[in-house]
Amino acid sequence: MRYRMLGDVRVGAVGFGTMPLSIEGRPDEDRAVATLHAALDAGVTLLDTADSYHPPGGAPGDGELLVARALMSYPGPTDHVLVATKGGRGRTPDGGWTVDGRPEHLRRAAEASALRLGVDSIGLYQLHKPDPSVPYAESLGAVRDLLDAGTIRLAGISNVDSPQILLAREILGDRLVSVQNRYSPAVRDSEAELRLCADLGLAFLPWSPLGGISRSSLDGTSAQEEDPQFGAFHRVARSRRVSPQQVALAWLLTRSATVLPIPGASRPSTVRDSAEAADLSLSAAELSALNATAPASTK
Repeated sequence: MRYRMLGDVRVGAVGFGTMPLSIEGRPDEDRAVATLHAALDAGVTLLDTADSYHPPGGAPGDGELLVARALMSYPGPTDHVLVATKGGRGRTPDGGWTVDGRPEHLRRAAEASALRLGVDSIGLYQLHKPDPSVPYAESLGAVRDLLDAGTIRLAGISNVDSPQILLAREILGDRLVSVQNRYSPAVRDSEAELRLCADLGLAFLPWSPLGGISRSSLDGTSAQEEDPQFGAFHRVARSRRVSPQQVALAWLLTRSATVLPIPGASRPSTVRDSAEAADLSLSAAELSALNATAPASTK
């Protein structure tokens, strides 16, 4: 596993987004823990969760409690693992998502997250999404207060545009270390934000990083290789004898030295495959073919 920096913390170049282990459709506890343990065995040292990762009607923090249990039961050392969580979103009984960026809510949410994770200070706390009903500067001020109080050690923001990144940098200073936006072969609307993060030295964590990449070419699904948008990922995968998902993650790592993909998984084999992308070096010709793919804008 190659490594990259997230603030002052060295982490594996491919992280693990634990959302699929916690929301509707999640695996049973044994498989979820086995998947987390497989990630750690593969060299993953960045685990991403959120207090809102729970099934509809469930209690906030299911995902955080799962991560805490998996770390406690892991037979090897875990002091080097950075757990990143998020606050500022919630679930509705019908499966929808809410946003709450009120400072008083964020303070309570971060304190509750720390208790569930069993830590005195959260390694990385991310403001999940701007709340249109609350001035963003007020939400960021709450994050600054959490930093000052020691409730959290490092701060990140998510689902933001470039002006919001610059405002967060102004308010949080060097303690802002990451931005988590949607970015994948299929969705590249955050290209400007990715470049801004590279300029500022902020880690860029693409969520849903495998968008556009479907079944493996190794399964004999050659039709995927003819896809006008994403066939190149499947063709490279077949020539390398790896999965197209692994190729997609390796490609993401070339987009910027600050990119840290956080693919999800619900099986040990899947998370191991994703982790191997950190050591997959793509040739100039392969990168040229992959970069030439141009998805339609989602804006």
